[in-house]
Amino acid sequence: MTEGNTIARSWWGKAWNKNLESYADYANRISRGKSYVRNHAVLDLQIREGSVEALVQGTGSKPYVIEVEIDVLGEKRWRQVVNLCNHRIDSVEKLVEGKFPKELEVIFTEKEYGMFPSPKEIHFSCSCPDYAYMCKHVAAVLYGVGARLDEDPLLFFTLRRVDIQDLIRRSVENRMDAMLKNAAKKSGRAMSETEMHDVFGI
Repeated sequence: MTEGNTIARSWWGKAWNKNLESYADYANRISRGKSYVRNHAVLDLQIREGSVEALVQGTGSKPYVIEVEIDVLGEKRWRQVVNLCNHRIDSVEKLVEGKFPKELEVIFTEKEYGMFPSPKEIHFSCSCPDYAYMCKHVAAVLYGVGARLDEDPLLFFTLRRVDIQDLIRRSVENRMDAMLKNAAKKSGRAMSETEMHDVFGI
């Protein structure tokens, strides 16, 4: 999942981890999981619609079971994401190819409207006996998500339970609507009938 001490190499994988580290609720706890990821203690990590399931090898003989639930991205928030993508349709289409162009970083990292989940949207449990708010095994899994997004960035849309094809369709529709509205407006540079007659005799 990781190479050397690097947990994520792509800008989107790094952005996922940086986002987690930016929240005060996680600041003193999330770093506890780095060594577990780097030491390949996250044995299995599966990303499904709205959830992550993983096994993490701790100090015991059996790995711990971690479950993470991510709230669904609401329709209002989704519309805001689509609006952020306006005029970036070429970049949006690259998402389907798994390229994740840097121009679309705003749709993930924008604090109020972006797709990255806030702490209140993340719910987790671990089978370990540590009763801390966030144990190191959960922290390792959250970092592990960033590493998995390196390998398959489209999994992020699965995690937030949104359809990337819907994003493309809506972005295209918004762009077409804007083009039609602009086409309907009279240009200030258009010649009047009188000017046409004076210049061209028609």
